[in-house]
Amino acid sequence: MEIQPRLGHELRLVASRAFTIVELLVVVSIIALLIALLLPAIQKGRDKALITQSVSNLKNLASACDTYSADWADRQFTVTPDDAGLVNGCSAYLTQIACPPQQILGWEGGSIWGYFIGNTGKCAQYGWPEACYNWIVFTPFQFGTAGNPGGGTGFGSFRIPGVKAFHTYVGGRFYDPTFYAPKDVVALNNIEKYFQGAAEFAYDGTNYEDSSYCFSPAAMLDPAVLGSGLSTSPSLSAPDYLNPASGTMPAAYRSPSVARCKYPALKTRMIEHNWLQNTPDVLINPGFGGGKTAWFFNHGYNSAPACTFFDGHTELVQCQRAQQAEQRAGKLWSRLTPMGSQGYYGSQSYDFLVNTSFHILTRFGIEGRDVLGAEG
Repeated sequence: MEIQPRLGHELRLVASRAFTIVELLVVVSIIALLIALLLPAIQKGRDKALITQSVSNLKNLASACDTYSADWADRQFTVTPDDAGLVNGCSAYLTQIACPPQQILGWEGGSIWGYFIGNTGKCAQYGWPEACYNWIVFTPFQFGTAGNPGGGTGFGSFRIPGVKAFHTYVGGRFYDPTFYAPKDVVALNNIEKYFQGAAEFAYDGTNYEDSSYCFSPAAMLDPAVLGSGLSTSPSLSAPDYLNPASGTMPAAYRSPSVARCKYPALKTRMIEHNWLQNTPDVLINPGFGGGKTAWFFNHGYNSAPACTFFDGHTELVQCQRAQQAEQRAGKLWSRLTPMGSQGYYGSQSYDFLVNTSFHILTRFGIEGRDVLGAEG
């Protein structure tokens, strides 16, 4: 039987036609438009993922804080001797009281890294290296350099949660990724290479970075240091500071119990130390010497550091929110410390709108507030 093709369905060959220049330009323009529309969404999604990771880190650190407190009778993390307030400074402490445990960072092979305070006074029998200039990392916060030959104003153990005394509760390493926010690129560029190492600490002779997160030094000190018991006046000029290194405050450096927090939903416990959200184009702060220091979280009005609070919740807190809280409740951070009225390096701020040292200099310490609730 012969099969005949049906009319109207003959096979036809048609010569292909190339795109004209105009058509190519239209296609390119459409692609460029799609990229322009999608790129911000992609970048926003990536940024959100990085923030989510940082929030997750803070939740893990909050759990570590709780475990530490459970092990140490509700105390907060501290490396400061409870009786350090009996005398004025390191030398007097070593001479008159004791040789405290050294500030260990971790083991690397057969070597141990740490901040040591020398072999004078009651430390003579141990032969530790270094000297009292390392006392700056034995106290929560240095309000000034008096009695401390190492200087270090504004530094302290609050900036080093990665030490062995605390990293034991995290991942067992100073450079555990949990201690570093994924958006903290200034730090990560220097030390991310250490993340895969098995040692408790690593150092190549050049690159070292403290954690992206820090404790609240105000909460690590006795509340009386930052004004508890002095005055409840909301005035910015109300008394709000007693020198913990005066030798007249025996309990100044004894870390308060977590139970002393009066506003656990309003008092920050740990925070991203550097400005990581809504950042300026230049990540290095020209206000500091050396050209290596990033902007701090309180250097921009639109800065919104991720924080974990004493009740365990975690959120982003904009600096403007902390400032608005003061407008409603009066002074919430101490202006009369040796840091001055601009607080924690406020003179190095990016803009003139920002003026806050919440978390760092919280008035009344652990008994104070950094923000207010929705109803004030």
